[in-house]
Amino acid sequence: MAISNEHRAAARDLLDFIDASPSPWHAVAVAEARLLAAGYRALNESERWQLVPGGRYFVTRGGSSLIAFMMGQSADSALRLVGTHTDSPGLRLKPRAAHATDGLLRLGVEVYGGPILATFADRDLGLAGRVNVRMPEGHTARLVNIAEPLLRLPNLAIHMNREVNEQGLKLHKQNELPLILDVASDAPEQRFLALLAAALSVAPEDILNWDLAAYDTQKGAFWGAEGAFIASRQLDNLSSTHAALSALLATEQPRSTCLIALFDHEEVGSESATGAGGSFIADVLQRIGIVSGLDEEGRRCALAKSFMISADMAHAYHPNFPAAYEPNHKVMVNAGPVIKTNVNQRYATNSDSAARFIALCEQAGVPYQNYAHRTDLGCGSTIGPIVASRLGIPCVDVGSPMWAMHSIRESAGVSDHAWMIGAMRAHFA
Repeated sequence: MAISNEHRAAARDLLDFIDASPSPWHAVAVAEARLLAAGYRALNESERWQLVPGGRYFVTRGGSSLIAFMMGQSADSALRLVGTHTDSPGLRLKPRAAHATDGLLRLGVEVYGGPILATFADRDLGLAGRVNVRMPEGHTARLVNIAEPLLRLPNLAIHMNREVNEQGLKLHKQNELPLILDVASDAPEQRFLALLAAALSVAPEDILNWDLAAYDTQKGAFWGAEGAFIASRQLDNLSSTHAALSALLATEQPRSTCLIALFDHEEVGSESATGAGGSFIADVLQRIGIVSGLDEEGRRCALAKSFMISADMAHAYHPNFPAAYEPNHKVMVNAGPVIKTNVNQRYATNSDSAARFIALCEQAGVPYQNYAHRTDLGCGSTIGPIVASRLGIPCVDVGSPMWAMHSIRESAGVSDHAWMIGAMRAHFA
C-alpha cells in the first residue's frame, strides 16, 4: 500500500522516541526535553503554582509519570484530556541480582506485568532504568542506559526440549529466567556494582539501589515489501504516549485546557502514587482549578463538561490465528484508530463516548474501527475506567492496532500512528 511521506515521518519520529526510551524514566525524560524545547515550563508539586491563560506547563511524579497541559482561555471551560501509560511488560532486576552459578555470573529478575516470556530468549538485551546514588548532599536518582548487548537468555537446545515446537517454550519464572552477564566472579555483587558504577561514573560503594529493566537493544525499523509496517519494543504503550505528546505539541491557543497524563504502572494494575489509580491527575486538576480562581462548584462544572481519551494499543487481526478474534470485530493494521468496547467496563467506552470519538475522526478525516473481544476470552483493561471513575468524566478507550502485544518486539502499521495523532489533535482543537 502507498504510505505518505507525512505518515512515514510520524512513524520515524515514534521509533526514535522509543529507541531513546528503554524505561519509563527515560520516556518521561525524553518527553520533558521535547516539552521544554516547545516552551513548556516545569512545575514542582512541592511549590506553589502560578498559571496564566494560554500558559504551557508540565509536572512529573516519581520520574516515571508526567502530566503536561496548556491552559485554556476560559478557566471554567471543558477540559480535553488524553491518558496513556509509560511502562511496558518485561524483566526487572531484583535488589540483589548478581549471583554466580556453575561458572557463570547471572542476574536474577522478576517478571513485570504480563510479557510473552519466550520472546526474551536469544535476544541482545541491554539494561536501563534509574539508580539511586549517594551524594554529599544526599541520594539522587540517575538514569542509566547500557545499550550494548550486555545480557542474554539462551534457549535450551531442541535436543533437550524435543516438544518445544508442539508444546511451546515454557520458562520457570524462578529457575529459568536469570540472565547471563559474564563468566563467574569470586565477588559477583561487586562485579555488577563496578559495571553500573562505570556506566554512571560514580564509585561502586555509592550505589544504593536501582529500578532496572532488561530490554531489547535492536532499534525500531520499518518492514514489509513497501515498508508499510513498523517493529519495535514497547509499542505498547509508548506509541500512544508519543501520539498524545505530538498532538499536544501541535496545539496552539485552545479555548479549553488541554492535558495529557502519562502514567506508570498500568501493566501491574495502576495502584501506585505514579499510577492512574493514584491521586496524580486529580491533584493536578484541583490545583489548576484553585490557581484559576474556581470554587469547588465551578471546578465540578468544568469536569462535567470535560471529555477524556484513554489511549492504549489494540489487537489487530492476525490471519494465522482467526479463531482468536470476534468474527465481526476484526480490526486491521493500517485501517485507522480502534474504538475498544467491553460491556463489563474493562474499557471505559460507551455509545456516547464512542460517538464523540467518531465525530473527532470525521473532523480530522481519519478512518476508524470498532473492536470487541471474544466473549469466551478474558479481556485486558486500561487506565480508562480507573481515571473516568475517579474524576467522573466521560471517557472513550481507543488504540492503534498492533500484532504481538507484550512481545519483546511488537509490530504495527505506519499510517495508524499518524491517524491517531490526527484524531487527538482534533480533540485538542
